[in-house]
Order: sequence, then C-alpha cells, then structure tokens
Amino acid sequence: MKKIYEGKAKVLYQLEDPETILMVFTNQATALNGKRKEDIAGKAILNTQISTLIFEWLESVGIATQLIKKIDDDRQVVKRLEMIPLEVVVRNRVAGSFAKRFGLEEGGVLSKPTVEFFLKDDELDDPFVNVSQLTSLNKITEEECQTISDLALKINDKLIQLFDEAGLILVDIKFEFGKDSSGNIILGDEISPDNCRLWDKVTEEKLDKDRFRRHLGSLTDAYEEVSKRLDAVIAHQK
Repeated sequence: MKKIYEGKAKVLYQLEDPETILMVFTNQATALNGKRKEDIAGKAILNTQISTLIFEWLESVGIATQLIKKIDDDRQVVKRLEMIPLEVVVRNRVAGSFAKRFGLEEGGVLSKPTVEFFLKDDELDDPFVNVSQLTSLNKITEEECQTISDLALKINDKLIQLFDEAGLILVDIKFEFGKDSSGNIILGDEISPDNCRLWDKVTEEKLDKDRFRRHLGSLTDAYEEVSKRLDAVIAHQK
C-alpha cells in the first residue's frame, strides 16, 4: 500500500480501490500544535473504537460520514475525500484558546453555539480565518462555507444529545470535512476525545486530551470511560 498522508495521530494508505483509503490510528499524543509529543500505549485502539461508535451512530441519524467500516483494533477503511483545508470548531462553552482570547473563565455556557474556522496548516500554527479571508484566498466558496457551518452546527446538536445521555458535557469540538467523488461535502477524519472537550456532567472532570495537555492524569483511563459510556448508550438506543 502507498502511504499518502501522515499526520499527528493517523497515517493514511491508498487501497487498491481508488475510492477507498486505509486509516491507521497511532498512539501518538501531541500538544502545542505538535511541539510536544508522546506515545501512549492503547490510545490508537481507544480512538478507533470511539470514532467508529460515533460515526456509525451519526450515519444512523442521517449524517453522511467518511467511514466505511472498522477492520481491526486500530484501522478503518474510509471513503477517499478531497479534504477541505479547514478545522471547523464549534464551541458550546468557554474553554481553551477561546477563554484566553476573550479573558474569560472556563466553563461559561455560551448563549448559542459559535462556529470558528482555522486554516489547516501546521507551519502557520493553524491560523484563525474568517469567511472573507477564505474566499479571497480561493480556499473555499462562500456557499461552501455556509454549507459547512450549517452541517457543523447540525452535527454538534446531535452530539450534544448523545453525550448528554452518556453523562458528558460537549464543551467544544473540531470537525474536518471533505468532498466525495460526487462533490458532496461530508464529515471526515475522526471524532474522539482527541478533538473535542468532554466533561463529566456532575463533577466536570475533564475526560479528553486536556488531561495530556495539562498533566491531569491518565489519558487512557479517561478515554476508556468515554468509550464505555458511549457504548452503553448506543447499545441501549438499539
């Protein structure tokens, strides 16, 4: 298989079918946009499991995703997408860089979810961009920006409900989108505690990658708890 991409937490290989890709999760955890790195045993398996659960659930409620199937503990077969070079962040509460940017304490509930765009470019530290900048740079059209924003808010709304049933608060979440062979914009990459903030509803304990960023305890213990809760909720829904 030909390696076509290697990121911070995943490696992609082209499969024989040109429309499909093998996505291999890794144990690497990163912070400070990749400046701090560490291998954490078991992380790849947990992220594969959690992302598969969430993507399959989203498909069941009408959201198209890149996922085709999970084939073993740390590998998925996914649709080949032309990825849009954006990180799309939806925030429901104040946390992380949003708190620092506006001088706010973490945890405050926003009056409505807010959508932010960041240009996906490690060398530039993924800069914040607005729609006018994106369209001026010919990265994306205004119509595509609106489609992505609407889709991100729709997925966020559904996930708030799923995580709430699992006793979790969805503080914020990062999405990535791409175009399939028909030009449809669909959800890609992964959804796991690597790219969303999840707090326990009762204790507000952080059960996401902030445990690694802020040295708050075992990452895998937190991810195992998230996986266990999601699995129980989704199994009960069936």
